[in-house]
Amino acid sequence: MDKVQKGQCFCGAVAIEVTGDPEAMGYCHCASCRSWSAGPVNAFTLWKPDAVAVTHGQQHLTTFEKTESSQRQFCSLCGGHVMTGHKGFGLVDVYAATIPTQKFEPGVHVNYAETVLPIKDGLPKMRDFPAELGGSGDLMPE
Repeated sequence: MDKVQKGQCFCGAVAIEVTGDPEAMGYCHCASCRSWSAGPVNAFTLWKPDAVAVTHGQQHLTTFEKTESSQRQFCSLCGGHVMTGHKGFGLVDVYAATIPTQKFEPGVHVNYAETVLPIKDGLPKMRDFPAELGGSGDLMPE
């Protein structure tokens, strides 16, 4: 049986569940993620869409789509960020902090060419995205 983990927005009005294990975990350094997360880097967990379910408060979940590649979802009551759909990639980014029981084990940095916070942790630093997701696949030095 797959493990099920629960998460919620800042106020708890929107609740989600993720099933199984994420496809990937890591950090995004792009200007959009930095601005959206209000931090110098965004920690992500990527899931197949069918592994993510809104279990409560769907009516409070609002979507903002600045570009076609990211459907950012947040609670309309508290503004708490919940997840971002990436239709073109066939993945959903559930913010690492949204699932407190998920052990965060990052494997990569993406969009590292835009970093404002250099991190020396031995993980691969991708200039943009992996080639299989439409990026260059280029690695950068730490």
